Amino acid sequence: MPWRDPKSAIQKLALPHVAALEAYTPGLQPAEPGWIKLNTNENPYPPSPRVVDALRRAVGGDGASLRLYPDPRSQALRAAVGRLHGLTPDHVFIGNGADDILNLLTRCFCAPAGAAGFTLPSYSLYPVLVGIQDGRAIALDFDRSMRLPVDPIARSPAKVFFLTSPNAPTGVGFPAAEIEAILRRFRGLLVVDETYAAFARENVAKFVARRPNLCVVRTLSKSHCLAGMRLGYALAHPAAIGLLDRVKDSYNVSRLAQAAGLAALGDPAYYAPLVRRVKATRDRVWRTWTKRLGWFTYPSQSNFLFTEPRTRTGRTGPGVARGLCDFLRARKILVRYFGSHALTSSFLRISVGTDQEMLVLQENLEAWLRHA
Repeated sequence: MPWRDPKSAIQKLALPHVAALEAYTPGLQPAEPGWIKLNTNENPYPPSPRVVDALRRAVGGDGASLRLYPDPRSQALRAAVGRLHGLTPDHVFIGNGADDILNLLTRCFCAPAGAAGFTLPSYSLYPVLVGIQDGRAIALDFDRSMRLPVDPIARSPAKVFFLTSPNAPTGVGFPAAEIEAILRRFRGLLVVDETYAAFARENVAKFVARRPNLCVVRTLSKSHCLAGMRLGYALAHPAAIGLLDRVKDSYNVSRLAQAAGLAALGDPAYYAPLVRRVKATRDRVWRTWTKRLGWFTYPSQSNFLFTEPRTRTGRTGPGVARGLCDFLRARKILVRYFGSHALTSSFLRISVGTDQEMLVLQENLEAWLRHA
Protein backbone atom coordinates (compact mmCIF):
# COMPACT_ATOMS: atom_id res chain seq x y z
CA MET A 1 0.00 0.00 0.00
CA PRO A 2 2.30 2.83 -1.21
CA TRP A 3 -0.26 5.53 -0.31
CA ARG A 4 -0.63 4.51 3.32
CA ASP A 5 1.81 7.33 4.05
CA PRO A 6 0.83 9.99 1.46
CA LYS A 7 3.50 12.49 2.48
CA SER A 8 6.30 9.96 2.05
CA ALA A 9 4.84 8.66 -1.21
CA ILE A 10 4.59 12.14 -2.72
CA GLN A 11 8.12 13.00 -1.58
CA LYS A 12 9.42 9.92 -3.39
CA LEU A 13 7.57 10.84 -6.59
CA ALA A 14 8.90 14.41 -6.62
CA LEU A 15 12.15 15.37 -8.29
CA PRO A 16 14.85 14.90 -5.64
CA HIS A 17 16.13 18.47 -5.85
CA VAL A 18 12.59 19.84 -5.38
CA ALA A 19 11.88 17.53 -2.45
CA ALA A 20 15.04 18.84 -0.74
CA LEU A 21 14.36 22.49 -1.54
CA GLU A 22 13.91 25.12 1.18
CA ALA A 23 11.22 27.53 0.03
CA TYR A 24 11.54 31.31 0.10
CA THR A 25 10.15 32.79 3.30
CA PRO A 26 8.16 35.99 2.65
CA GLY A 27 7.56 38.60 5.32
CA LEU A 28 4.65 38.07 7.67
CA GLN A 29 1.29 39.41 6.44
CA PRO A 30 -0.95 39.63 9.52
CA ALA A 31 -4.67 39.16 8.96
CA GLU A 32 -5.91 41.12 11.97
CA PRO A 33 -5.87 44.95 12.11
CA GLY A 34 -3.74 47.15 14.33
CA TRP A 35 -0.27 46.21 13.10
CA ILE A 36 2.39 48.61 11.88
CA LYS A 37 3.91 46.77 8.92
CA LEU A 38 7.52 47.74 8.37
CA ASN A 39 8.73 44.31 7.27
CA THR A 40 8.03 43.96 3.52
CA ASN A 41 9.00 47.34 2.02
CA GLU A 42 5.50 48.13 0.81
CA ASN A 43 4.79 51.77 0.05
CA PRO A 44 2.84 53.20 3.01
CA TYR A 45 0.64 55.39 0.80
CA PRO A 46 -2.29 54.54 -1.51
CA PRO A 47 -1.92 54.43 -5.29
CA SER A 48 -3.09 57.19 -7.61
CA PRO A 49 -6.86 57.72 -7.71
CA ARG A 50 -6.55 57.09 -11.44
CA VAL A 51 -5.66 53.49 -10.60
CA VAL A 52 -8.87 52.99 -8.64
CA ASP A 53 -10.91 54.56 -11.45
CA ALA A 54 -9.19 52.35 -14.04
CA LEU A 55 -9.95 49.23 -12.02
CA ARG A 56 -13.62 50.18 -11.78
CA ARG A 57 -13.77 50.69 -15.52
CA ALA A 58 -11.95 47.43 -16.18
CA VAL A 59 -14.41 45.46 -14.05
CA GLY A 60 -17.44 47.23 -15.49
CA GLY A 61 -20.89 47.46 -13.96
CA ASP A 62 -21.66 43.75 -14.13
CA GLY A 63 -18.11 42.40 -14.12
CA ALA A 64 -18.63 40.75 -17.51
CA SER A 65 -15.11 41.68 -18.67
CA LEU A 66 -13.66 39.34 -16.06
CA ARG A 67 -14.87 36.32 -18.05
CA LEU A 68 -12.44 37.26 -20.83
CA TYR A 69 -8.73 36.45 -20.91
CA PRO A 70 -6.34 39.40 -20.73
CA ASP A 71 -4.06 40.53 -23.54
CA PRO A 72 -1.43 37.75 -23.43
CA ARG A 73 1.42 40.13 -24.31
CA SER A 74 0.28 43.21 -22.35
CA GLN A 75 0.95 45.20 -25.49
CA ALA A 76 -0.33 48.55 -24.24
CA LEU A 77 1.82 48.26 -21.13
CA ARG A 78 4.88 47.29 -23.16
CA ALA A 79 4.40 50.40 -25.25
CA ALA A 80 3.93 52.62 -22.17
CA VAL A 81 7.03 51.25 -20.45
CA GLY A 82 9.01 51.58 -23.66
CA ARG A 83 8.04 55.26 -23.97
CA LEU A 84 9.01 55.82 -20.34
CA HIS A 85 12.54 54.56 -21.00
CA GLY A 86 13.00 55.64 -24.62
CA LEU A 87 12.89 52.05 -25.89
CA THR A 88 10.72 50.13 -28.33
CA PRO A 89 8.06 47.70 -27.05
CA ASP A 90 10.31 44.89 -28.30
CA HIS A 91 12.73 45.81 -25.48
CA VAL A 92 10.02 45.31 -22.82
CA PHE A 93 8.57 42.30 -21.03
CA ILE A 94 5.65 42.54 -18.57
CA GLY A 95 5.47 40.06 -15.71
CA ASN A 96 3.36 39.06 -12.75
CA GLY A 97 5.59 41.04 -10.42
CA ALA A 98 9.37 41.27 -10.59
CA ASP A 99 9.66 37.84 -8.94
CA ASP A 100 7.89 36.25 -11.91
CA ILE A 101 10.46 37.78 -14.25
CA LEU A 102 13.39 36.64 -12.10
CA ASN A 103 11.92 33.14 -12.13
CA LEU A 104 11.61 33.17 -15.93
CA LEU A 105 15.16 34.45 -16.35
CA THR A 106 16.42 31.62 -14.18
CA ARG A 107 14.39 29.18 -16.26
CA CYS A 108 15.99 30.51 -19.44
CA PHE A 109 19.62 30.68 -18.35
CA CYS A 110 20.27 28.42 -15.35
CA ALA A 111 20.75 24.63 -15.25
CA PRO A 112 23.18 22.13 -13.72
CA ALA A 113 25.56 22.91 -16.57
CA GLY A 114 24.86 26.66 -16.59
CA ALA A 115 25.53 28.54 -13.37
CA ALA A 116 23.68 31.56 -12.02
CA GLY A 117 25.55 34.08 -9.89
CA PHE A 118 24.46 36.49 -7.18
CA THR A 119 25.93 38.38 -4.27
CA LEU A 120 25.57 37.68 -0.56
CA PRO A 121 23.81 39.26 1.13
CA SER A 122 21.18 39.95 -1.48
CA TYR A 123 17.61 39.05 -2.30
CA SER A 124 17.11 35.65 -0.72
CA LEU A 125 14.83 34.49 -3.54
CA TYR A 126 17.76 34.08 -5.95
CA PRO A 127 19.18 30.85 -4.45
CA VAL A 128 15.66 29.43 -4.21
CA LEU A 129 15.07 30.03 -7.93
CA VAL A 130 18.41 28.40 -8.76
CA GLY A 131 17.46 25.45 -6.56
CA ILE A 132 14.12 25.03 -8.35
CA GLN A 133 16.08 24.66 -11.60
CA ASP A 134 18.52 22.23 -9.95
CA GLY A 135 21.05 24.79 -11.11
CA ARG A 136 24.56 25.61 -10.06
CA ALA A 137 25.02 28.74 -7.96
CA ILE A 138 28.03 31.05 -7.78
CA ALA A 139 27.78 33.32 -4.74
CA LEU A 140 30.07 36.29 -4.16
CA ASP A 141 30.28 37.70 -0.64
CA PHE A 142 30.20 41.37 0.23
CA ASP A 143 32.18 42.61 3.18
CA ARG A 144 30.81 45.16 5.62
CA SER A 145 31.90 48.04 3.37
CA MET A 146 29.34 46.87 0.77
CA ARG A 147 31.64 47.93 -2.07
CA LEU A 148 30.63 46.37 -5.36
CA PRO A 149 33.02 43.48 -6.28
CA VAL A 150 33.45 44.64 -9.88
CA ASP A 151 36.31 42.32 -10.89
CA PRO A 152 34.90 39.08 -9.39
CA ILE A 153 31.54 39.67 -11.05
CA ALA A 154 33.13 40.57 -14.39
CA ARG A 155 35.27 37.39 -14.28
CA SER A 156 32.40 35.16 -13.15
CA PRO A 157 31.72 32.14 -15.40
CA ALA A 158 27.98 32.40 -14.65
CA LYS A 159 25.65 32.51 -17.63
CA VAL A 160 23.40 34.90 -15.72
CA PHE A 161 24.31 37.07 -12.74
CA PHE A 162 21.72 38.75 -10.50
CA LEU A 163 22.75 42.07 -8.97
CA THR A 164 20.29 44.01 -6.82
CA SER A 165 20.91 47.75 -6.94
CA PRO A 166 20.08 49.27 -4.56
CA ASN A 167 21.01 46.20 -2.60
CA ALA A 168 18.56 44.32 -0.44
CA PRO A 169 18.68 44.10 2.50
CA THR A 170 21.25 46.88 3.08
CA GLY A 171 19.78 49.60 0.84
CA VAL A 172 23.21 50.47 -0.58
CA GLY A 173 23.14 51.73 -4.17
CA PHE A 174 25.98 51.00 -6.58
CA PRO A 175 27.45 53.54 -9.03
CA ALA A 176 26.18 53.17 -12.58
CA ALA A 177 29.73 53.57 -13.87
CA GLU A 178 30.86 50.48 -11.91
CA ILE A 179 27.95 48.43 -13.25
CA GLU A 180 28.80 49.49 -16.80
CA ALA A 181 32.41 48.47 -16.17
CA ILE A 182 31.10 44.98 -15.35
CA LEU A 183 29.00 44.95 -18.52
CA ARG A 184 32.02 45.70 -20.68
CA ARG A 185 33.80 42.56 -19.44
CA PHE A 186 31.14 40.10 -18.27
CA ARG A 187 30.41 37.36 -20.84
CA GLY A 188 26.99 36.39 -19.48
CA LEU A 189 23.71 38.22 -18.97
CA LEU A 190 23.83 40.73 -16.10
CA VAL A 191 20.39 41.10 -14.52
CA VAL A 192 20.23 44.31 -12.51
CA ASP A 193 17.27 44.07 -10.17
CA GLU A 194 16.19 47.71 -9.78
CA THR A 195 13.24 47.08 -7.50
CA TYR A 196 14.10 50.22 -5.52
CA ALA A 197 15.34 52.40 -8.39
CA ALA A 198 12.77 55.14 -7.80
CA PHE A 199 14.36 55.91 -4.42
CA ALA A 200 17.98 55.81 -5.68
CA ARG A 201 20.32 58.50 -7.00
CA GLU A 202 21.04 56.70 -10.28
CA ASN A 203 20.17 53.58 -12.25
CA VAL A 204 21.31 51.67 -15.33
CA ALA A 205 18.11 51.50 -17.40
CA LYS A 206 19.73 54.03 -19.73
CA PHE A 207 22.33 51.42 -20.72
CA VAL A 208 19.86 48.86 -22.08
CA ALA A 209 19.85 50.21 -25.64
CA ARG A 210 23.63 49.91 -25.98
CA ARG A 211 24.45 46.93 -23.74
CA PRO A 212 22.89 43.70 -25.10
CA ASN A 213 24.12 41.70 -22.08
CA LEU A 214 22.07 43.86 -19.65
CA CYS A 215 18.59 43.08 -18.37
CA VAL A 216 16.97 45.55 -15.96
CA VAL A 217 14.07 44.30 -13.82
CA ARG A 218 11.67 46.67 -12.11
CA THR A 219 8.43 46.51 -10.16
CA LEU A 220 5.43 48.77 -9.64
CA SER A 221 5.06 47.44 -6.09
CA LYS A 222 7.24 50.00 -4.30
CA SER A 223 7.23 53.28 -6.19
CA HIS A 224 3.68 52.94 -7.55
CA CYS A 225 2.01 51.39 -4.47
CA LEU A 226 0.79 48.31 -6.37
CA ALA A 227 2.27 45.38 -4.40
CA GLY A 228 -1.16 43.76 -4.27
CA MET A 229 -1.54 43.83 -8.07
CA ARG A 230 1.71 41.90 -8.79
CA LEU A 231 3.13 43.84 -11.73
CA GLY A 232 6.71 44.21 -12.94
CA TYR A 233 8.69 44.62 -16.13
CA ALA A 234 12.02 43.84 -17.72
CA LEU A 235 14.07 45.95 -20.11
CA ALA A 236 16.49 44.05 -22.33
CA HIS A 237 17.64 43.33 -25.86
CA PRO A 238 14.74 41.98 -27.98
CA ALA A 239 16.49 38.60 -28.20
CA ALA A 240 16.34 38.23 -24.40
CA ILE A 241 12.73 39.46 -24.35
CA GLY A 242 11.90 36.81 -26.95
CA LEU A 243 13.22 34.08 -24.67
CA LEU A 244 11.06 35.32 -21.80
CA ASP A 245 8.03 35.27 -24.09
CA ARG A 246 8.73 31.62 -24.94
CA VAL A 247 8.70 30.42 -21.33
CA LYS A 248 6.08 32.65 -19.72
CA ASP A 249 2.56 31.58 -18.80
CA SER A 250 0.14 32.21 -21.67
CA TYR A 251 -1.80 34.87 -19.75
CA ASN A 252 0.71 35.88 -17.13
CA VAL A 253 -0.69 39.34 -16.23
CA SER A 254 -4.36 39.82 -15.39
CA ARG A 255 -6.71 42.32 -17.03
CA LEU A 256 -6.93 44.26 -13.78
CA ALA A 257 -3.17 44.42 -13.28
CA GLN A 258 -2.68 45.69 -16.82
CA ALA A 259 -5.32 48.39 -16.30
CA ALA A 260 -3.79 49.42 -12.97
CA GLY A 261 -0.30 49.57 -14.45
CA LEU A 262 -1.33 51.78 -17.36
CA ALA A 263 -3.13 54.17 -15.01
CA ALA A 264 -0.20 54.33 -12.59
CA LEU A 265 2.39 54.98 -15.28
CA GLY A 266 0.10 57.63 -16.71
CA ASP A 267 0.09 59.71 -13.50
CA PRO A 268 3.70 60.76 -12.77
CA ALA A 269 2.48 64.00 -11.17
CA TYR A 270 0.93 61.94 -8.36
CA TYR A 271 3.87 59.63 -7.73
CA ALA A 272 6.84 62.02 -7.93
CA PRO A 273 5.99 63.92 -4.71
CA LEU A 274 5.05 60.67 -3.00
CA VAL A 275 8.51 59.23 -3.71
CA ARG A 276 10.10 62.45 -2.44
CA ARG A 277 8.08 62.13 0.75
CA VAL A 278 9.27 58.58 1.38
CA LYS A 279 12.88 59.64 0.77
CA ALA A 280 12.56 62.62 3.13
CA THR A 281 11.18 60.39 5.90
CA ARG A 282 13.93 57.84 5.26
CA ASP A 283 16.70 60.42 5.48
CA ARG A 284 15.28 62.02 8.62
CA VAL A 285 15.04 58.67 10.40
CA TRP A 286 18.56 57.73 9.22
CA ARG A 287 19.92 60.91 10.83
CA THR A 288 18.09 60.16 14.08
CA TRP A 289 19.45 56.64 14.32
CA THR A 290 23.02 57.47 13.35
CA LYS A 291 23.43 60.81 15.15
CA ARG A 292 21.18 60.52 18.18
CA LEU A 293 21.20 56.78 18.89
CA GLY A 294 24.68 56.10 17.55
CA TRP A 295 23.50 53.05 15.58
CA PHE A 296 25.44 52.07 12.48
CA THR A 297 22.90 52.36 9.65
CA TYR A 298 23.79 52.00 5.99
CA PRO A 299 23.07 55.10 3.89
CA SER A 300 19.97 53.97 2.05
CA GLN A 301 18.90 54.53 -1.54
CA SER A 302 15.77 52.42 -1.07
CA ASN A 303 12.52 52.68 0.85
CA PHE A 304 13.93 50.91 3.91
CA LEU A 305 16.80 51.22 6.39
CA PHE A 306 19.26 48.56 7.52
CA THR A 307 20.39 49.33 11.03
CA GLU A 308 22.50 47.66 13.73
CA PRO A 309 20.73 48.12 17.07
CA ARG A 310 22.92 49.03 20.02
CA THR A 311 21.92 48.75 23.68
CA ARG A 312 22.50 51.47 26.29
CA THR A 313 25.71 49.71 27.27
CA GLY A 314 26.97 49.47 23.68
CA ARG A 315 26.19 45.82 22.95
CA THR A 316 25.41 44.74 19.40
CA GLY A 317 25.08 41.36 17.73
CA PRO A 318 22.54 38.74 16.67
CA GLY A 319 21.01 38.41 20.12
CA VAL A 320 20.46 42.15 20.38
CA ALA A 321 18.90 42.41 16.91
CA ARG A 322 16.70 39.36 17.40
CA GLY A 323 15.64 40.61 20.82
CA LEU A 324 14.59 43.99 19.46
CA CYS A 325 12.69 42.31 16.61
CA ASP A 326 10.75 40.25 19.15
CA PHE A 327 10.20 43.29 21.39
CA LEU A 328 8.65 45.23 18.53
CA ARG A 329 6.54 42.31 17.37
CA ALA A 330 5.06 41.99 20.85
CA ARG A 331 3.95 45.60 20.38
CA LYS A 332 2.45 44.86 16.94
CA ILE A 333 5.28 46.44 14.96
CA LEU A 334 6.74 44.16 12.29
CA VAL A 335 10.33 44.53 11.08
CA ARG A 336 12.59 42.01 9.32
CA TYR A 337 15.50 40.04 10.79
CA PHE A 338 17.97 38.13 8.57
CA GLY A 339 19.93 35.78 10.76
CA SER A 340 21.35 33.45 8.10
CA HIS A 341 24.38 35.52 7.06
CA ALA A 342 27.19 36.85 9.26
CA LEU A 343 27.01 40.32 7.73
CA THR A 344 23.26 40.70 8.32
CA SER A 345 22.70 38.83 11.58
CA SER A 346 23.22 41.84 13.86
CA PHE A 347 20.97 44.13 11.80
CA LEU A 348 17.28 44.78 11.28
CA ARG A 349 15.70 45.86 7.99
CA ILE A 350 12.97 48.39 8.63
CA SER A 351 10.67 49.71 5.90
CA VAL A 352 9.93 53.41 5.70
CA GLY A 353 6.36 53.95 6.84
CA THR A 354 4.32 57.10 7.22
CA ASP A 355 5.68 59.82 9.50
CA GLN A 356 3.20 58.76 12.17
CA GLU A 357 4.24 55.10 11.92
CA MET A 358 7.90 56.04 12.19
CA LEU A 359 7.11 58.18 15.25
CA VAL A 360 5.44 55.21 16.95
CA LEU A 361 8.42 53.05 16.00
CA GLN A 362 10.84 55.59 17.50
CA GLU A 363 8.89 55.74 20.75
CA ASN A 364 9.12 51.95 21.02
CA LEU A 365 12.83 51.93 20.19
CA GLU A 366 13.43 54.34 23.03
CA ALA A 367 11.30 52.21 25.35
CA TRP A 368 13.45 49.19 24.41
CA LEU A 369 16.64 51.18 25.03
CA ARG A 370 15.54 52.01 28.57
CA HIS A 371 15.52 48.30 29.41
CA ALA A 372 18.01 46.71 26.97
